[in-house]
Amino acid sequence: MKAVRFHEYGTPEVLRYEDVDQPIPGVGEVRIRVAATSFNPVEGNIRAGVMQGPIPIRLPHTPGIDIAGTVDALGEDVTGFDIGDRVIGALPLTSTGAAAEYVIAPARILAAAPTSVPLVDAAGLPLVGLTAWQALFDHAKPTTGQRVLINGAGGVVGGYAVQLAKNAGAYVIATTGPRSSEQAKTAGADEIHGPGIPELSEPVDVVLNFAPIAPEQMTALATVIRDGGVLVNTTVWMPAASDEARGVRGINLFFRPDAEQLAQLVTLLDAGKLHLGATRRVPLAGLAQVHAEVATAPINGKIVFVAPSATLD
Repeated sequence: MKAVRFHEYGTPEVLRYEDVDQPIPGVGEVRIRVAATSFNPVEGNIRAGVMQGPIPIRLPHTPGIDIAGTVDALGEDVTGFDIGDRVIGALPLTSTGAAAEYVIAPARILAAAPTSVPLVDAAGLPLVGLTAWQALFDHAKPTTGQRVLINGAGGVVGGYAVQLAKNAGAYVIATTGPRSSEQAKTAGADEIHGPGIPELSEPVDVVLNFAPIAPEQMTALATVIRDGGVLVNTTVWMPAASDEARGVRGINLFFRPDAEQLAQLVTLLDAGKLHLGATRRVPLAGLAQVHAEVATAPINGKIVFVAPSATLD
């Protein structure tokens, strides 16, 4: 089968589109015929070798955390899935990835694929959707009427967070760059501000930070939170700010696979209460080119890598 792998850490040129053996599922695992995987910025950092501490991988490594595809083979003790089922999932960050024609995945991390969008496009949902879900509902836990500030709301994770927070009844304040303010508006933000720390009419209950910011900006974010509030941060190389004197908690979020949460995201998507962002399809063989492109300029929306044998329905 075809797969993209890198045999050493480095620039995008280390990525090779090559022939590898088809994998065999073990106990509790399924083999998936991949329709598509997607690009996530952390994968560029893994390839470059800057994440070897928190995300140790074995070389050669196949990238591709997100999966969308069809169950092709079942390992021992797998229940709840049949051959031919259409599934999506987000692999553990240290696993062999889905930038291949087939991938092995633990059955416990998979959810039934949405029926309202093409399977290849659904590959853009798992990691970013779960990151937004976990920031909100595992940690921030907003209640109806609370004020939620989303820093970096114009990005893909931020766009899902805006939608989920609105679904939860929050008043959502977004900060975005000039090119993505319309995306935040479409997602449902009640207020939209430019990048930086906005001047607010009153404090917020929750801040979600999805943007790379300077340490002084991180500290400043905590100052706009009311006493007893929370700041959830996904830029793991910079600790979340807190203010113990006022009871403001700082929480650092590191995404984790979760089939139950993913299934809830799929339910919202199929019910029309959650919408995929803009999705660009690229053949799997073009993965290295995208890594090079992203290294020079930010991207808008999600890029999904379509496997050679995938259909685009």
